[in-house]
Amino acid sequence: MEQQSKSITRGLSHRRRAYDITMRALVYASAAVICVLLAFLMGYILLRGIPHLSWEFLSSEESVIKGIEGILPALINTLYVVIATLIIVLPLGVGSAIYLTEYATNRRLVSLIEFATETLAGMPSIIFALVGVIVFCEFMGLGISLLAGAFSLVMMTLPTIIRTTQESLKTVPQSYREGSLALGSGKWHMVRTVVLPSSVDGIVTGCILAVGRIVGESAVLMFTAGMGMRLAKYGDTFGKFFKSLFDSSGATLTVALYNYAKERADFEPAFAVAVVLLIIAFLINIAAKLAGGRLKKR
Repeated sequence: MEQQSKSITRGLSHRRRAYDITMRALVYASAAVICVLLAFLMGYILLRGIPHLSWEFLSSEESVIKGIEGILPALINTLYVVIATLIIVLPLGVGSAIYLTEYATNRRLVSLIEFATETLAGMPSIIFALVGVIVFCEFMGLGISLLAGAFSLVMMTLPTIIRTTQESLKTVPQSYREGSLALGSGKWHMVRTVVLPSSVDGIVTGCILAVGRIVGESAVLMFTAGMGMRLAKYGDTFGKFFKSLFDSSGATLTVALYNYAKERADFEPAFAVAVVLLIIAFLINIAAKLAGGRLKKR
């Protein structure tokens, strides 16, 4: 790569070569600054959070009387909200993108929908929180619950998944589609066996962005899912999952971090929660990349 860049700049004028070297240096400097800032941020969080991180902190429920600090309810609530949101938003988002790219014939309507999704993707999350409170908590009668929070997150992450999936589908060469149809494939068979495998990287990227926004969101969940740090008590696992979604409210990890840092000014457990969030984000990215690789091979 370095020899190729040297061969490209060799035939340029001195002024153009100086400009090219300057711009290349600025790009490298920007990348270095970003890496340094990221390393500093992660290192500072790990340095402050790891000493307070313990098995009791991860596996217990908070108790003022016993003097116990625990984030188990926040962990479980985060898991519930992520699962419920993905179950709804992934089929809806990917299916909408497939329809808009492969099936829709009214290009004016498609352009209007694309403009709307781009606008919604850039809206502040507090607006989705307000709409979630009015529509899901009040109008639909869900109250402050994990399900209302999941529906609000679906509304917030759906535009991102639609747009990233659409752009990924558009990168598939048209000749792939024409070749599959020429061999006798139906429309859906062509989409399922040719288009989707060729665009799986972009779809996985959209899913990673959606999960990252779900895990890192706090404003929407504070208003729709609640800020309690208690653990709902239900029976079996599946019954506990569905009853918790409908009947219980509680803080997720990001809301728990806000509670510790802003409401209580207790920064040691806040940094410990931040470490847990970093680990979860890292594991989600690794899992999504592995899943994308396996799907592409198939």
